[in-house]
Amino acid sequence: MIKKDKKPEELGSWMDTYGDMVTLLLCFFVLLYSMSSVDQTKWKLLVESFNPSALQSSDQVVLNAKVGEGDGELKGSPASGGESTDFDELYLMLKKVVDDRNMQDSVEITRGDGFTFISFRDKVFFDGDSSVLRQEGKDVLSEFAASMAQANDNIKEVQVLGHTSQGNPERANNIRNDRMLSAQRSAEVIIFLQSQNAVSPEKLVGMSFGQFRPIAPFDSEDGRAKNRRVEILITKNDTVEKTLEEYYNQVYHNSQNNAGN
Repeated sequence: MIKKDKKPEELGSWMDTYGDMVTLLLCFFVLLYSMSSVDQTKWKLLVESFNPSALQSSDQVVLNAKVGEGDGELKGSPASGGESTDFDELYLMLKKVVDDRNMQDSVEITRGDGFTFISFRDKVFFDGDSSVLRQEGKDVLSEFAASMAQANDNIKEVQVLGHTSQGNPERANNIRNDRMLSAQRSAEVIIFLQSQNAVSPEKLVGMSFGQFRPIAPFDSEDGRAKNRRVEILITKNDTVEKTLEEYYNQVYHNSQNNAGN
């Protein structure tokens, strides 16, 4: 019995199946490779989005993780030549600086929709009646500047707000001294940030309010210490700009409400 020759298309059908299988295997291994390295900062953002109370424990997991060769540099840093840091990652980086330095009582960081707000209380930057930056202030600003530099492309503006406190609850400060001191303090912080190449110079804006934007009464030492502060407001690109009162309502009023609950 003579066998009939198979058609050429029948002979090649198994090759199509084999090629599809190899392609799927390749995709599978590429997927495995992409999942083999987890961005620590984005992992913390994911954990916090599902459970804000778990942020502290997720920080501990990241800090205890083994760091391989070349993994010590932050993603997006100039040294690593990485991409620009995401605006939400900037908040976590700044918060880590404060936590590592145990400055939670004197530096408060708040984030909201399109902004990060930092309040440096009392004498972190300056001694009383002085506009000379203290070494502690320079140290923390240097680390903040390094983090901000990585997010420069995503930062719209950095406002530095200088405030003084009314030393005598019964008598307002001398107008000239009060205004000059708060303006000089704001300018000194801006000059230091610019010298550290924190962000593009045109994004740095200084504002001074003297004693006239208090967040606590002047009749107690604790209240006067809270009012004696420097604030940094960092806003994100492509966000609707708010008034200072709107930022203050979100930062100070919300924190007071949370403290009372």
